[in-house]
Amino acid sequence: MILSIVSFLGFTLLVALIAWLATRKNTNSSDGYFLGGRSLTGPVIAGSLLLTNLSTEQIVGLNGAAFEEGVVVMAWETLAAIAMVITASFLLPRYLKGGITTVPQFLENRYDKMTKTWVSALFLSGYVVVLLPIVLFSGALAVNTMFDVPTALGLSKFQSLWVTVFAIGTIGVIYAVFGGLKAVAVSDSINAIGLLIGGLAIPLFGLLAIGKNSGGGALDGLNTLFVEHEDKFTAIGGADASVPFATIFTGMMLVQLFYWGTNQAIIQRALGAKNLAEGQKGLLYAAFLKILGPLMLVLPGIIAFHMSMHPESYTFFANSDIFKDEAYPTLVKQVLPASMVGFFAAVLFGAILSSFNGALNSSVTIFGLDIYKAHINKNAPETKVVRVGQTFGVFLAVAAMCIAPFLMYAEGGLFNYLQEINGCYSIPIFTIIVVGYLTKRVPAFAAKVGLISGVVLYAISQFILKPMVVENGGTYPHFLHVMAILFVMNIIIMLIIGKLQPRQEDFVQEYTEQVDITPWKYLKQVSVVVLVIVVSTYIYFS
Repeated sequence: MILSIVSFLGFTLLVALIAWLATRKNTNSSDGYFLGGRSLTGPVIAGSLLLTNLSTEQIVGLNGAAFEEGVVVMAWETLAAIAMVITASFLLPRYLKGGITTVPQFLENRYDKMTKTWVSALFLSGYVVVLLPIVLFSGALAVNTMFDVPTALGLSKFQSLWVTVFAIGTIGVIYAVFGGLKAVAVSDSINAIGLLIGGLAIPLFGLLAIGKNSGGGALDGLNTLFVEHEDKFTAIGGADASVPFATIFTGMMLVQLFYWGTNQAIIQRALGAKNLAEGQKGLLYAAFLKILGPLMLVLPGIIAFHMSMHPESYTFFANSDIFKDEAYPTLVKQVLPASMVGFFAAVLFGAILSSFNGALNSSVTIFGLDIYKAHINKNAPETKVVRVGQTFGVFLAVAAMCIAPFLMYAEGGLFNYLQEINGCYSIPIFTIIVVGYLTKRVPAFAAKVGLISGVVLYAISQFILKPMVVENGGTYPHFLHVMAILFVMNIIIMLIIGKLQPRQEDFVQEYTEQVDITPWKYLKQVSVVVLVIVVSTYIYFS
C-alpha cells in the first residue's frame, strides 16, 4: 500500500510540474489562457481530446453498462470516430475561418448577441448540473473503490464521497482555473500515454486471470468469455437495450456530432490549433484511438461480469454489494499487480482531472468572453476578463462539488443518466448551429424559438410524459429517437420562420486570417480508412 501511494503521488506531481513549466508564461492574454496561444499541434490535440473524453464517467460508467449489457454499448465509442471525421471535414474549417474562441461566438456572428448569451447559459447550466458533478462523482467512486477509502477513514460510502469529491475538485480548480487551456492540454497529453498503457493492461491482466483458471493464457481467457457469455458479444441491440440498433441511425449520430463538433469542452482543443491542418490531424488521430476505445471501455466490463459469476475464484468479487458502476474499479483491484496500482491510480486520477478541467476551463472561457465581456464590462482589458473568469470558475467548481455526492442515488446507471439528461441542451444547440451553417437567411428569432422549443419539448417528453406512460404500463420511445424527432421538428420550425421572416441580408462568414486554413493533404484518405474500420467492426460483431 505504501508503494502504491508513493508511486501515485510521484507520478501526479511530475505531471503537475511539467504542465506548470510549460505554461507559466502563457496565461495573461485571452488567447493564451483560453486557447493555449493558438499553438496546439495535432498530437497534443489528440491526447487532450482523448483524456478530456475518457474520464471516469466513461471508464467507470461505460464499463458498468457493458457489465450489464455487453458490447452493444460500444456504439458510444466506435461511432464517435465518424463524428470526428465530420467535424474535421466540415465544422472545424468554418470555426477556424471565423477565428472564434467559443462556439457561442459563432452564434453571435450568425444570429445575434442574445442568441449567443442564451446558448452560453445553456452550456454553463449543463456543465454545473450534469457534466461536472458526474465527472467528480464517478472519479470519487473509482478512487474510493480502488483504495477502500470508506474503510480507511471509517466513513460511510456517502460520507467518503464528499471527502474525495472535494479533494479532486480542489486540485482540478488549480489546474484549470489558474493554468488555462495549455496547462490542461499538456497534462492531458502526458496522462494519455499512461491511460493507454494502463487502460489496455487492465483487460489483458483480466483475460490472463480468466485463462489461468483453465491452465491457459489471455487467448484462452478471451475464448472463455466468448463461450460462456456469447450473448454479451453482439453489437445489434434489441428494443429493450440501452442502445437499440435503430438509434444508431437517429439520435446516436446527433449526440456524437454535438459532443465532438459543438461541445465547448471538447472542440476548444481543436480551436487552439496552430492551423487547420494540425486541428484536423488531432481530430483524426483521436478518431483512431476511439476505435480502440471498446478494448478499454467495454471489454473490462464483460470481464468483470464473468468474475462476478465466479466469485469463488476472484477475491474482490466475493462482495455481493458490488453494483455495476463499481465493476471497473473492482476489476482493477482484482487483476492489477500491486506494483502497478499506484501508477494506474495516478493515470486514472489524471483522466478524472482532465474531464473536470476541460469542462471547467470551457465554463471559464464562456463566462469570461460571452457573458462578462459581452454584457457586464464591455471595455474590460484581457487580464481583467481572465481574472473574472477564474473567480467564476471557482464558484462553479464548488457548486458542482456540492451536487456530485447526491448522484449516488441516480437510477438507471451513471452513463445512461448522463446521456439522457444531456439532451435538454445538446440537441437544441446542435440544431441552431446546423441551421446557421447550412442557411443564409434564417433569422435570430428562429434560433431563439428553436432553443426554447428544443429545451421545453425534450424536458416535457422525458420528465413528464415518459414517467406517465411507463407508470401506466405503456411503452415510450427511446430517448435517442426522441432527440431525432425533436431535431427534425426544430429544423422545420426554424426553416418556416426563415421563409416567413428572413434576414434582410445573406449571412457571409469572413476569414479573420488568425490561422492558416489550408486543409491537411491526407484528410480524405485517412477519413475513408476510419469509416471503413468502423463499419467493419459492426459487421464483425453483428
